[in-house]
Amino acid sequence: MKIINKHNFFGIVCVIYTVLSVCKIVLEAFVQGIFGNYQENLLVMFFLSLVATFVLSQYYRFQKYPLLICIVVQYIILLALAMLAIWFSGQFNPLHKDAYKDMFWSFSVPYAAGAVIYYISLFNEIRRANQSLKKIKESARNYKD
Repeated sequence: MKIINKHNFFGIVCVIYTVLSVCKIVLEAFVQGIFGNYQENLLVMFFLSLVATFVLSQYYRFQKYPLLICIVVQYIILLALAMLAIWFSGQFNPLHKDAYKDMFWSFSVPYAAGAVIYYISLFNEIRRANQSLKKIKESARNYKD
């Protein structure tokens, strides 16, 4: 049995890369005693990715609501968290005058791309499951006859 195969190879590479990158950032900050903007930006990207992935994964809890409303609410929640992270950072470091605008674009564009990919994949998976269910029902009907 192969643990790593062609279906999960890229995902495993991404997980390993992420773990190594976060460990490197933390280790550098600990050894050098300096936690710079570059390190902070990479960690913020990691945590925003983590939160965005979590929020997208919770779609099944809100299936009773229209899809567009669900997507917009998810986006607003995540954007608010991103802006809150910028505000929190501003309590310790001076912010650039365009920090909020830059975060808006830096968050919105990748999130929109990720959400489109996620929802297309989700609906393709649902379509395949419905086709499989239809085949099972047809074969059960044929078996009864």
